[in-house]
Amino acid sequence: MDLDKQIASLTRGAEEVLLLDELKSRLKEGRPLRVKAGFDPTAPDLHLGHAVLINKLRHFQDYGHEVIFLIGDFTGMIGDPTGKSATRPPLTKQDVTENARTYQEQIFATGLLDEKKTRVAFNSEWMAKLSAADMVQLAAKNTVARMLERDDFSKRYKSGQAIAIHEFLYPLIQGYDSVALQADVELGGTDQKFNLLVGRELQKSSGQAPQVVMTMPILEGLDGVQKMSKSLGNYIALTDPPGEMFGKVMSISDDLMWRYYELLSLDKSLDDIKRMQTEVEEGVLHPKQAKVDLGRELVRRFHDAAAAQAAVEDFERRFAQGKLPDQVDEKTITAPDGALRIGNLLKQAGLVASTSEAMRMIRQGAVRIDGEKIADTGLEIPAGTSHVYQVGKRKVARVALQ
Repeated sequence: MDLDKQIASLTRGAEEVLLLDELKSRLKEGRPLRVKAGFDPTAPDLHLGHAVLINKLRHFQDYGHEVIFLIGDFTGMIGDPTGKSATRPPLTKQDVTENARTYQEQIFATGLLDEKKTRVAFNSEWMAKLSAADMVQLAAKNTVARMLERDDFSKRYKSGQAIAIHEFLYPLIQGYDSVALQADVELGGTDQKFNLLVGRELQKSSGQAPQVVMTMPILEGLDGVQKMSKSLGNYIALTDPPGEMFGKVMSISDDLMWRYYELLSLDKSLDDIKRMQTEVEEGVLHPKQAKVDLGRELVRRFHDAAAAQAAVEDFERRFAQGKLPDQVDEKTITAPDGALRIGNLLKQAGLVASTSEAMRMIRQGAVRIDGEKIADTGLEIPAGTSHVYQVGKRKVARVALQ
């Protein structure tokens, strides 16, 4: 294939490529490149945030390159300090092993990667063989001053928050993975840039050609504010049931929908997406229909066409039963303690005048969440979620709780 066309396809949606000229040079060699992306098994389910990176792995795979899905079973026990304001307790080996098993199952069961063309690696394969002396030598490859250039470390140091010594080892071990695998390209989120560049440095010091670094945007969760995360509850898991997955897609804001299209859609080109945006702005295409198409595509990919159609029909039925208007106000409110009782949420969203009115309306069966009646007056809504709340026939709003 034409080199420029391959470059355009492989870099679609990427935030940064370091260095693009190096990527072009390696592609000109005419050999399959070794392309890796690492995933720490810190939770049992992969979600759409992970799919952004895995989609990019698939692009390389489709062009005949060697894809390495690296499961960080060793680094997972350390805990990635990226973006963390405090030292995180390490996971147990049992937790990591079980989560790693589900990762393997999910990437192939969902069809994200071609099992016959994918190499699954575990960084414990080489890290467990390093002696204490080897770890000291690895630690000598970098300095404390260099580590403190990381934004999260710098902020914690300046504010007097603790930084455990083992957290400094994390970027070095992730970088050593690239040495062990002799990676040509490493993919990661924008928040992983420091770690990816450490990989380049370690490869140079080991006599290898430094890997090309490609960073992908971080996918926002359902709240449209924070990155998609299971711990924040604002995620869409690859294993979510079809109806739940579709309903979550329909709960995102119209603005966030376009970002999901750009980062997740395989059916739509960037030109297709821009054309749809123009049609929505001109009133030719209703944003709800655009969102239905996105939800249908994602459910079809991670389940099948029949499940996608059933999810659409079920949502439309519930939507009609709730008599929700096509245009729904969007509001964002805060849950300081990580969750908010339904009565307080409805009041803060302006759907009721008081919490006592909220309780009364719930008992009367007049409150719905995403078209479903609720009866629990003590229901707590976790932060990081976004749902359509309806009180009676006329008061309705999509509320993101952050």
